[in-house]
Amino acid sequence: METLILFEAIKRSAVGIFSEEGLQKRLARGKPLKIKFGADPSRPDLHLGHSVPLRMLRKFQDAGHEIIFVIGDFTGMIGDPSGRNKTRQPLSFEETRQNGESYLEQVGKILDPAKAHIAYNSEWLGKMDFAEVLELASKYTLAQILERDDFANRYASNQPIGLHELLYPLMQGYDSIALRADIEVGGTDQTFNLLVGRELQKDYKQEPQEVITFPLLPGLDGVEKMSKSLDNYIGIGEAPEIIFEKCMKVPDSILPEYFHLTTDIAAHEYSELLASDIRQAHFVYAREIVRLYHGESAVAQAEKRYFSIASGNAPDNMKTISITGGRILIVELLKQAGFAMSNSDARRLIEGGGIKLDGETVRDANLTVAGDSVLSRGKNKFVQIHFV
Repeated sequence: METLILFEAIKRSAVGIFSEEGLQKRLARGKPLKIKFGADPSRPDLHLGHSVPLRMLRKFQDAGHEIIFVIGDFTGMIGDPSGRNKTRQPLSFEETRQNGESYLEQVGKILDPAKAHIAYNSEWLGKMDFAEVLELASKYTLAQILERDDFANRYASNQPIGLHELLYPLMQGYDSIALRADIEVGGTDQTFNLLVGRELQKDYKQEPQEVITFPLLPGLDGVEKMSKSLDNYIGIGEAPEIIFEKCMKVPDSILPEYFHLTTDIAAHEYSELLASDIRQAHFVYAREIVRLYHGESAVAQAEKRYFSIASGNAPDNMKTISITGGRILIVELLKQAGFAMSNSDARRLIEGGGIKLDGETVRDANLTVAGDSVLSRGKNKFVQIHFV
């Protein structure tokens, strides 16, 4: 009966199951299955889009199955080309590993960390020699790889496609071989990559994994999918006040999807609220997300801060960082404040007009800061700068 309940829950939430018959047979075996889910650490935050499949993984976990969360510290150096119209900016191994470390704590907000296995795909991909890479590459043809819409569209429009990008689906597929995965889950944008893993397992004499895909959560722009690289996301590890403020920015038109995909609030409850008072619906949603990822005690303070910031005031309980040496370049200050990951990231924020010093927008990326001040990014991130 428990197996049937789990299968029905999957069917209600999933967009695609490859295949339903195979999944039913696996679940009916009555033994723990290896369920794989991966994420490339392009930024140090997991977001609400990740929570959609992760919440289903928790149901698998509660049913006694083994969850393997794969941190793509090796594939992250390429960056998943799914849904991209140009080559991603490459990251160093050190950057992907540093970002990945923050995932461990965040995954524990949804999964039971004591029952989850965390794996880095550099453990096997980083050890492959060139002969093994060639063997892997021989399993697929260029025609098969170009069946992906994003590759096909870029090729048709004469947009560059790096050879390393063509290898990405094979690398992700090899993760399933290394882990001997029974099931892999992901968003609908991952369908091609997940099915490549299923086919590769056959080539390596393994039973092919079942594949389950889930809907993509739209980002805060209301257009693109929620993505760290597009900076339209709500990170589940972000501070409560930041989560609250971002939740209030969810476009009205997609708020029903957010309720449905990221909360356990009953449909009839949020539907009535959406129809009667959309602003109040935003507050209910914001409170629920903060409660889910930071606990009930964080809700009131986050809401209070939201009203304060909405009124144009800097918060009273800002984080303070101490600077030695008497002066510091603004790009370095942004990194130390945690507002930017690199010099180029800092310059991009300044060029976009998103950085203020004592309420004044910073325009010069070569600015030197030499006195106590308040540094802010957007409307919800503030840091008190103190020189010692």
